[in-house]
Amino acid sequence: MRGKKLKIILILVAIGLAVYYLPRLFGGHGQEKQQGMAMPIDVAAVIERDVQQWNEFSGRLVAVDQVEVKPRVSGAIDSIHFQEGATVKKGDLLFIIDPRPYAAEIAREEGALASAEAQVSLAITESARAKRLLADKAIPQREYDEKINALKVAEANVKTAHAALEAAKLNLEYSHIKAPVTGRIGRAEITVGNIVEAGSSAPTLTSIVSNNPVYADFDVDEQTFLNYVRAKATGNKDAGKIPVMLALDAGNNILRGGAIQSFDNRLNPQSGTIRVRAVFDNSDGALVPGLFARIMLGDAGLTKAILITDKAVGTDQSKKFVLVVGADNKVQYREIKLGGVTEGLRVIKEGLRPGEKIIVNGLQRSKPGMEVKPELVGMENQKSESGTQKPEKK
Repeated sequence: MRGKKLKIILILVAIGLAVYYLPRLFGGHGQEKQQGMAMPIDVAAVIERDVQQWNEFSGRLVAVDQVEVKPRVSGAIDSIHFQEGATVKKGDLLFIIDPRPYAAEIAREEGALASAEAQVSLAITESARAKRLLADKAIPQREYDEKINALKVAEANVKTAHAALEAAKLNLEYSHIKAPVTGRIGRAEITVGNIVEAGSSAPTLTSIVSNNPVYADFDVDEQTFLNYVRAKATGNKDAGKIPVMLALDAGNNILRGGAIQSFDNRLNPQSGTIRVRAVFDNSDGALVPGLFARIMLGDAGLTKAILITDKAVGTDQSKKFVLVVGADNKVQYREIKLGGVTEGLRVIKEGLRPGEKIIVNGLQRSKPGMEVKPELVGMENQKSESGTQKPEKK
């Protein structure tokens, strides 16, 4: 019995040894051969080309006109004549404040004007009569002077009545509140039936922001500003010569061309930037004031630039790097300094030379020092899907 158990144990040990050693005896050379084979990897040659370089900045869209609509006369809100959020044109009726008190005021002032004009007519008749009597020495000079003064007072009363009537008509006009600018209107802050007061503390009835064209405000760093100074393109009269493009920070990458409206009159010493304003057409209404935007300013002319695809760029903490494949087909780590994006490719300011081969696919599977089998592909065929394409003015 004991011998039988010992035999079973020996068989199990033999099976275990076979499982462990047989793969190594028959497959070990294959694994070593496989480990010694270089991994195929896509590489592309670094490009040098004359391009229009673009400097990218962050900004906000701003309405050209922003108006808070307030009452200029007091009274109860009688009716509202717009749809909230709609586009209104300059002169469109928005609110009506109860016009009846102002219509009544016009009637009173018209009566006062008629009375004043009658007094002038009478004064003219009496002064003419007094002039004839004075010529015949029938009345003293003092009485004649009194008639002339009465005529002057009557004429002054007519002017006052005219002014009061015009003011009454103006108040009636102000009771019909109209859009001062064309743009998108907000919600009605005061509803029908509420009484509003005119004056410095008048409440805001609604607001309007113009939507075509639209401004983009952004800050340009000092060095970029100095570059434009050297190019003699920072005077406001020459600002329109600087190419400028806008892209909304969204997946659809909307691009459109615009023009520089103005540079600020001083540099902010704390941030080292200067405020710039660009203007863009917004006839399609896609640009809404307040939206975040990416603004790109183009250089004055074409310059030579080193270009690679963004897909070849890796991040090491705060550093940017690429993996270069040398003549010995070994991978080298190379720190680089990035520039802007042009024609769908990334400008490299420092770290690469034209013609060097860099890994464009399989960056995560590669590491410095390993040997690879480079397979040459086109750099321009490796554009990142999220990369900004070459701006085209609309």
